[in-house]
Amino acid sequence: MKVAAIYDIHGNEPALEAALSEIQKEQPDLIVVGGDIVSGPMPRATLELLWTLGDRLRTLQGNGDREVVAAFDGVPFGEQLPPEVRETTQWVAGQLERPHRDFLANLPPQLTIPIDGLGEVLFCHATPRNDEELFTQASPEERLRLFFAGVQQPIVVCGHTHIQFELELDALRIVNAGSVGMPYADQPGAYWLLLGPDIVFKHTAYDLAGAGERIVASGYPGAQEFVNENVLKVPSAAEATEFFEQEAIKQKSR
Repeated sequence: MKVAAIYDIHGNEPALEAALSEIQKEQPDLIVVGGDIVSGPMPRATLELLWTLGDRLRTLQGNGDREVVAAFDGVPFGEQLPPEVRETTQWVAGQLERPHRDFLANLPPQLTIPIDGLGEVLFCHATPRNDEELFTQASPEERLRLFFAGVQQPIVVCGHTHIQFELELDALRIVNAGSVGMPYADQPGAYWLLLGPDIVFKHTAYDLAGAGERIVASGYPGAQEFVNENVLKVPSAAEATEFFEQEAIKQKSR
């Protein structure tokens, strides 16, 4: 059993195309998509490209997918969502039809897969507790113990913060797959994992300028900003880690 894990695509279809092209060369038995699929510039095309994977596809729901479903259903936005996020979420929901919405709405929050050489691996979007909690490689042990209390599997694969890293908590290996569509890393590209018989961090380069042109043509609100900040250039892992640690403190105080 060999599994590819791709997280946080965020509607970046060109990045997904490149990652899948490289993944196919590895011939994994399953491809796990760890959530936040459509919340970005090319939501419909991104989701429909995943559907072509057929029965090899296993998919989780991320917080972005959940928010898009709520917008599709006309549920009022919560006060915690900034105005620009509300605008883009509403735009994404408007690009989808009922089958897309129903697929996203019925995705599970986590799943467990036995992988040769690794044992049972738990896949979730942010943490095993929910789809929004924040942690990084720099998080205090106290927070990690709270988030991962009761986990029975030896390995947990997460996403949400878009930073590839691995850490250990006693006998538990916690791995962040990074992001295909909006990475926070030392260089642009699509980031993902290959699991079995070990865990390998993967990076796929792709035509960034060509991707930027396609994204701008999508009509996505703030498309050029998305291209400038998440495709042509990306925030560093160190910058993102510092940001998320500050945000985690705010989460705790709410």
